[in-house]
Amino acid sequence: MARIIAFYLPQYHPIPENDQWWGKGFTEWTNTGKAKPLFPGHYQPHVPADLGYYDLRVPETRSAQAEMAQEYGIEAFCYYHYWFAGKQILERPLHEVLQSGQPDFPFCICWANQTWSGIWHGSPDRILIEQTYPGEADHRTHFHELLPLLSDKRYLRVDDKPLIVIYRPNDIPDLAGFIQLWKQMAVQAGLAGLHMVATIHGKQPWDFRQYGFDAAVMQYLPPLRRNTYVSWRQPFKKMFRLYQEKTGKPTIHRYEDVMLEMLPDAGSAAVYPCLVPNWDNTPRSNSNGLVLQDSTPELFRHQLKKSLKNLRNVAEDHAIIFVKSWNEWAEGNHLEPDLKFGRAYLEVIRQELLN
Repeated sequence: MARIIAFYLPQYHPIPENDQWWGKGFTEWTNTGKAKPLFPGHYQPHVPADLGYYDLRVPETRSAQAEMAQEYGIEAFCYYHYWFAGKQILERPLHEVLQSGQPDFPFCICWANQTWSGIWHGSPDRILIEQTYPGEADHRTHFHELLPLLSDKRYLRVDDKPLIVIYRPNDIPDLAGFIQLWKQMAVQAGLAGLHMVATIHGKQPWDFRQYGFDAAVMQYLPPLRRNTYVSWRQPFKKMFRLYQEKTGKPTIHRYEDVMLEMLPDAGSAAVYPCLVPNWDNTPRSNSNGLVLQDSTPELFRHQLKKSLKNLRNVAEDHAIIFVKSWNEWAEGNHLEPDLKFGRAYLEVIRQELLN
């Protein structure tokens, strides 16, 4: 049976940084709740059903999420982890899961090593917190901070090695040295090693193994601003301004047209597919956003079927499928139930895993 891992966003509790940047009490629900349709047939807002507008500081919420995920065949959550040269952000939910021992549900982490800016909010020049790489001492400190998580019995493993996803691998200076360092430190700490997974953004081939990665996950969305007069040669920030000024509407692709394009062409024990059940980040981005229009659970079933078929000859421990995401509500990207579809996306997962 395939191992389904859902990316998990922890931005559902207030933190001082978001209070300062976006206003008191800001969470992912702030943008989700104020979303409005931008064109005829645009499904917004997405309103959470079973779990409501939750707060991840509440243990009962975290338990309810885990129980629901487990019921429908999700093996683990992959928490987005934020580390900025010694500073962590949004770490509270996972730290409380670690300290309390609850819920008893597997997890792993994805280091979302990306500068936070205001680009998706129409402020491309606004740097909120910059991702930097001071060097080996910082990598060592970072690993030691992660070690209690990696050593936890619930931490997801492949070949007995804790799995870690790196979101932007090519941004890390001396990437091979970094991977080697962490793997050595893991063995020295008594672990079997690390199963390091690089994120590939797109379908261009990239030799992730030469840097020491064990596998990759392909996260691919159809191109933003396809078939517009805005040249891709324009600087990135200027391109957003030009497009917004001249069209005033988001990029729209029919989900049915692109749903299989977002997957790897063939099954592999080293390149994991990343399913995208739905996508609409206009609550964050307005006219800068991307909409995969008319996603349905039955169309999502085609993505899952293809991925399961491609993995049928892959050893079970490596038959991994990521889903983006469990709960990225302001990107219209969630398995958690909403008022429109309820648990239908989750039902698709359970049904196909049982087939």
